[in-house]
Amino acid sequence: MAKDLSHIRNIGIMAHIDAGKTTTTERILYYTGINHRMGEVHEGTATMDWMVQEQERGITITSAATTTYWKYKNKEYKINIIDTPGHVDFTVEVERSLRVLDGAIAVFCAVGGVEPQSETVWRQANKYHVPRIAFVNKLDRVGSDYFGVIQQMQNKIKANPIPVQIPLGSEDNFRGVIDLIKQKAIAWDDESLGAEYQIIDIPAEYKEIYEEWRDNLLEKIAELDDKILEKYLSDKYSITEDEIQSALRQATIQLKAVPVLCGAAFKNKGIQTLLDAIVAYLPNPEEISAVTGINPIIQKQVTRNPSTEEPFTALVFKIATDSFVGRLVYLRVYAGTLKSGEQVYNPRTQRKERITRIFRMHANKQNPIDEIEAGDICAVVGLKDVRTGDTVCDEKHPIYLESIEFPEPVIGLAIEPVNQADIEKLNQTLQKFTEEDPTFFVKNDENTGQTTIHGMGELHLEIVLDRLKREYNLPVNKGNPMVAYKEAFINSVTHTEILKKQIAGKNKFAEITLTIGPTENKKSGLDFISEIEDKSFPQEYINAVQRALKMAMLNGPLASYPIESMKAVLNKASFIQGESDATAFEIVANLAFRNIGQKIQATLLEPIMKLEVVTPEDYVGEVLSDINRRRGIVLETESKLGARVINAHVPLSEMFGYVTILRTLTSGRASSTMEFSHYDALPINLAAEIVKKVTGKQLVIN
Repeated sequence: MAKDLSHIRNIGIMAHIDAGKTTTTERILYYTGINHRMGEVHEGTATMDWMVQEQERGITITSAATTTYWKYKNKEYKINIIDTPGHVDFTVEVERSLRVLDGAIAVFCAVGGVEPQSETVWRQANKYHVPRIAFVNKLDRVGSDYFGVIQQMQNKIKANPIPVQIPLGSEDNFRGVIDLIKQKAIAWDDESLGAEYQIIDIPAEYKEIYEEWRDNLLEKIAELDDKILEKYLSDKYSITEDEIQSALRQATIQLKAVPVLCGAAFKNKGIQTLLDAIVAYLPNPEEISAVTGINPIIQKQVTRNPSTEEPFTALVFKIATDSFVGRLVYLRVYAGTLKSGEQVYNPRTQRKERITRIFRMHANKQNPIDEIEAGDICAVVGLKDVRTGDTVCDEKHPIYLESIEFPEPVIGLAIEPVNQADIEKLNQTLQKFTEEDPTFFVKNDENTGQTTIHGMGELHLEIVLDRLKREYNLPVNKGNPMVAYKEAFINSVTHTEILKKQIAGKNKFAEITLTIGPTENKKSGLDFISEIEDKSFPQEYINAVQRALKMAMLNGPLASYPIESMKAVLNKASFIQGESDATAFEIVANLAFRNIGQKIQATLLEPIMKLEVVTPEDYVGEVLSDINRRRGIVLETESKLGARVINAHVPLSEMFGYVTILRTLTSGRASSTMEFSHYDALPINLAAEIVKKVTGKQLVIN
């Protein structure tokens, strides 16, 4: 175990689907000696894509963790790697991985460039302040454009890319890279599967382009570092390799720059230099600022430095079920040390649980270890009552770290087991899935007894059904996909509600005046304002009203869909000593909400998807007409490598089965990607149809 934190790197590999993330990871495992043969995605033999569904489809579904070692400048470094999915339906895997990583490799396809999911994962990395290096992959492909990708990084994701390499050759003739810092060319040997490479002088025909990009490198670093600026202005040839690397490392860690490397992972070119760059530019756990959280006892902010001397602190970022060891809980350890057999404390449940075993993970294989230290990643067995985003810590020094935010599901599907005797087994299995995946949830309708599953897209739910059948022998019948609508208020209503009755033999009293309506700030959730100025009025009663309204928002007055956002003002309230308590105020708030719901005007909101279609010019007219038929709004179209890229916003309800229809429209020559964008008001006539279908009532809006 590496005791020196400066020799650890916790990194993730992120990209759009098909950019080559998993292939890049497989090559890293091969060249670092972890794997003795290369796994291939197209053959279904990739180590990190261990699920049957991943191997069949050639996509990554679940993030997989592994640990490898790499020698750089005669020192050995431990690299914890998480390979994340590229498909937007599994964006939760990227979100939870980036929350616990210190650095990331963004892989871009040299042909596709910055694609929609590239933008999404980039935004997620910005949200968690994760330093990045970029690897432009597939330079051996026809139509590859390294410098075009760098331009797109500037324009589309507003990055500050600093190329430290440029390609040596292109397309079929791609041989290696020119290192702008070392001022040498590196050519890989095909016969040794890229294990051997030669460092050679830069060929004469590349001198001009090398000098142009070397100057660009020095100029960009001079803008970021005052010492280099002085040297650059007096004598730029005196700037040393170490000075460039040191300045670039600092700029990367401060999120001011993104070093860009290039290669062709499938053809085994560029991986060793990428490993060097991971160590050279991405931070170790000590270089990331200390984590902050709330002490739940004193309700004050506390920090934990990445040190084994600090109290144990870790974040649960993933839960998985393994057929051999049971419930595997993945932890990122921020401080302290954890030994097998020790107890940890969960501030959310206020309970202690014993860690029975600790594992170092290699995809779905577990390697047992005795202890884990600050700055490391592991999986543990023994934790029963935890959720993704929970903190586990030392009971004497409790801390609650900021949890992980997950997007809400936008699509649902009614299911029932083929064999009615399997109902209980199905419910238990679906419960396991909800623990593993925070973007998947199950709803049981009390009136109809129907079970609906909800997720991020058609593929997401398809994988769930496939797992039910294969892993648990639970085939199910399914209904048509359903859209996750929400409700929104159009006007505001003020209402006074009084509770005065006996409950369980005791008098209960509570009186409130509430104004409920739409929010002005456009934020989702409850915007609660209390106008109670009487200092003697118990705060717990106000909190009870707020709590009840938050729960009430889960079932809107129109058709029991959740309310997207709501402003609630507690105008007045009164209580009677001995007859009023928090429960009475929760009940009265619920009654007030129900009565306001009968008077208030509301409408439905629908999920709008961001659609990108790449189509040959011949079919642009048909594709645009089809988008218009689906109530879509075309945002922009641009030409790219002889094809047209169409960006549009389209309602999810109009997009079921779109891939098949697009294939028919374009003779199989167009491709599309889609991700959730926002919620927007449904046209009144369509909202009225849905309300009537769900409740049998007419929707009336003046």
